[in-house]
Amino acid sequence: MKGQVIKDGVTWVGAIDWERRLFDELIPLPDGTTYNAYLVRGSDKTVLIDTVDPLFTEALTSHLEANGVTRVDYIVSNHAEQDHSGSLPMLLARFPEAKILTTPKGKGMLQDLLEIADERFQPVADGARVELGGRTLRFIHFPFVHWPETMVTYLEEDRILFSCDLFGSHYAVGNLMGTSFQAFEPETKRYYAEIMMPFRTLIAKSMPKVAALPLELIAPSHGPLITDPAAVLRVHADWLSDLPHNKAVLAFVSMHDSTRHMARYLAEALVDRGVDVEVFGLASADLGKLAMAMVDAATIVLGTPVVAAGAHPLVAYAASIANMLKPKARFAAIIGSQGWGGKPVEQLLGLIPNLKVEALPPVLARGLPRAGDFAALDQLADTIAAKHATLN
Repeated sequence: MKGQVIKDGVTWVGAIDWERRLFDELIPLPDGTTYNAYLVRGSDKTVLIDTVDPLFTEALTSHLEANGVTRVDYIVSNHAEQDHSGSLPMLLARFPEAKILTTPKGKGMLQDLLEIADERFQPVADGARVELGGRTLRFIHFPFVHWPETMVTYLEEDRILFSCDLFGSHYAVGNLMGTSFQAFEPETKRYYAEIMMPFRTLIAKSMPKVAALPLELIAPSHGPLITDPAAVLRVHADWLSDLPHNKAVLAFVSMHDSTRHMARYLAEALVDRGVDVEVFGLASADLGKLAMAMVDAATIVLGTPVVAAGAHPLVAYAASIANMLKPKARFAAIIGSQGWGGKPVEQLLGLIPNLKVEALPPVLARGLPRAGDFAALDQLADTIAAKHATLN
């Protein structure tokens, strides 16, 4: 099998991982993933752009053999993480003439991770070009998308952006060129939420470097190729902006239904006031979907019973995830029920220092929520709706 031809002289030679369901022992992969590597041939030079996870090295080498590749002049390493770079040692042994093109910081990180010798590297500056014979690669440094050494590679004559993790999606599909962006846009948002959102402000600073490029195709390191670059740039502009939507995310745990009654009541009260709401029962929620919901939300509400004088561990975990992801939410609130006492509000707010949010008045019932508690939830819904009305 030769892989998938993108156009004459440009071929996908990566691997499709249909079965993987967890990434980094943290990120759910409901639809598997791909490890995209690309073979680019000029009249003078042959280049491999990125490699694959080491578990799939055989798939990569099989594709190269099927394409009659006996010499590789350069291997572009856009990103040092092992799902991109893990096959490098084997490829360097197979192609002793190959030089690694990467950022100076990428060189150091690849040496730390894979112990590659100095002489195998040819670091490239931001904006540097390499001529292949009729084709030109331009390297654009793009730090913190999502590691500090990352770059993207632009094939000038063909107007193809090899975007590394930028614009990627964990989405295994057989026809990488024939899938419309609309079909995998939700997985692109999931990927952004789980991996890119913590670096939103840094990515936004570098985005003009690629947004200004003439683009016919975006070839990321995970997921299908993007044949409608304008569409993916448009949604990323929204996700990266500082302006959240008129939306609240309500994530809760309930042990004896008291907090559940409060969460359901608040959700309906918010809808009645024109606020979009997504509700997640954390005992069974897909944390990837929770992360996706946080991309746009203006308010995050955490609902918890009190366990041993503190928040339920699943709610504390959700707060820690939110703190790591750094969504652009403006407001946060805590609701829940307690039996004999505790400090869940202070604990949960202390777990989200990275969120630049205004803490709204909490609503804590003692045991089963009563009329006064529901009235307080109505007041909280009023406050959230009024705060959202001021967003700009």
